[in-house]
Amino acid sequence: MFYPVEVDLSDKSRVQQATVVLNPAESKRLLAKTVAGLPEIKNAYANGRLSVSTCSSSALILEELTGEKIPPHCYCIGMVADGMLTTSQKDDRTAARFFVKGERVEMDAWSFLDSFENGDAVIKGANAVDPFGNAGVLASNPQAGTVGALISLIGVRGLPIIMPVGLEKLVASVVEAANGWGQLTLSRSMGEKVWLYPVTSGLVVTEIQALGVLAGVKAKHVASGGIGGSEGAVILLLEGYEENIEKAWNILEGVKGEAPIPVPRHQFSC
Repeated sequence: MFYPVEVDLSDKSRVQQATVVLNPAESKRLLAKTVAGLPEIKNAYANGRLSVSTCSSSALILEELTGEKIPPHCYCIGMVADGMLTTSQKDDRTAARFFVKGERVEMDAWSFLDSFENGDAVIKGANAVDPFGNAGVLASNPQAGTVGALISLIGVRGLPIIMPVGLEKLVASVVEAANGWGQLTLSRSMGEKVWLYPVTSGLVVTEIQALGVLAGVKAKHVASGGIGGSEGAVILLLEGYEENIEKAWNILEGVKGEAPIPVPRHQFSC
């Protein structure tokens, strides 16, 4: 489901509109700022347990939350890069960050997640999102990797799995996209053989929820794509009172120009 956001537009006479364009890297930074400030995340980080699962978006969230800067390609295992379903080089990888009351701990992921109680939270990126708030995660691990562990240990307990995912990854239906295929049904693949693991119990944060949380505006996804560096861009219509539109505009100007994430090498690099 989508992260719940309420936006007050009851005074129609005061509602203004604006259009904005976000490239994928800019969306990642916007989502990172949003997730780092969510009450569930702030509380889990300060007072409980927080797991920040590996992915490029999580690297930016760590920077916003703790100040630690990690090259995003080093905070990934699976990735889509150079037009391939690939993974990072093992020598480049850095371990997932786990925190207990703001202090980093080094533990086996399964053991750490199995200790979770009320007030704890997980951050996990995704590769797909649909209009119904379902997320999808590409899994090349035959045991489903991190996402399988999260559903087994966190989803069943009803604890928050916060899933930042940009609208560039919008699909018609995650459930339909995941149906009828899997790693062993593929005769060919451009890179790793994967499956799209559907997650229906996460709290999904897209640019729409982010702008509602940060600025109190309603956002509508009205178009996508572009050229000249705006491939994958999303175009949003914002609606809100003047002061909220101004706040959103300032926030978005602050993320404009975010550099795309480089991947110097990966599993299938030449």
